[in-house]
Amino acid sequence: MDFTMILIAVAIVAGIGLIIGLILAIASAIMAVPVDEKVEAVTSALPGANCGACGYSGCSGYAKALADGEAKLGACAPGGEECAKVIAEILGVEAGAVDRKVALVHCMGSCDNTDTKMEYQGIKSCAAAVSLHGGVGSCAYGCIGFGDCVAVCPYGAVSVCNGVARINADLCKGCSMCVNACPKHIISVVSYKAQTVVRCSNFDKGALARKVCKSACIGCKKCEKVCEAGAVTVVNFKAVVDAEKCSGCNLCVEACPQGCITQFRV
Repeated sequence: MDFTMILIAVAIVAGIGLIIGLILAIASAIMAVPVDEKVEAVTSALPGANCGACGYSGCSGYAKALADGEAKLGACAPGGEECAKVIAEILGVEAGAVDRKVALVHCMGSCDNTDTKMEYQGIKSCAAAVSLHGGVGSCAYGCIGFGDCVAVCPYGAVSVCNGVARINADLCKGCSMCVNACPKHIISVVSYKAQTVVRCSNFDKGALARKVCKSACIGCKKCEKVCEAGAVTVVNFKAVVDAEKCSGCNLCVEACPQGCITQFRV
């Protein structure tokens, strides 16, 4: 065996590798994209949930917008006030007050208040079941209860209790993952403050709504009449509360004959 030829071949391959490595190193240096240290610092301060609750594609997008002065501080719901303070320090601005947000399920269609209209034997998924006449429940607007919202919640804040989804406000970060996962669109993100909320999504007339759910809003307007702040209105047979106007006086809660308007936070 001619070891000289082998050594020459190895040397040639090594030389080619070295030359290519040098070319790549020079190219990467010439074509390198400048790194904004401020953007990187803000990105590191964010929780990394990439939930989109801030209105941007993800944490990196929000971080860039903050660094460029194009976004408001405090839009990161999962990060909350502590995250806002850290980012404010990085950017050299005032943190200000952060409005804490949590998710809310607008449905009281538990097994005690409503019935099923079919025996479902498919995949235990709300997204799959909704294609079959709106789901298994008698109320076409109500929670299906198969827990798609539970599956996507990274904080363990969502559970299905007695056939309807419920949010643990102490665990919820307001990331909107459950909002996006719900095929019925009955979950929203609201301010964590003293206010009254409507826990129903039924837009049918009173008689039809009450027929499918004992706690359905019947559009009777009693809540609207007693609200001194003008925060409650009935739209398409369903009560709607304007959180900005609501003082949390609970007059509408006491007036609601169906019990579907409740106090959200004391």
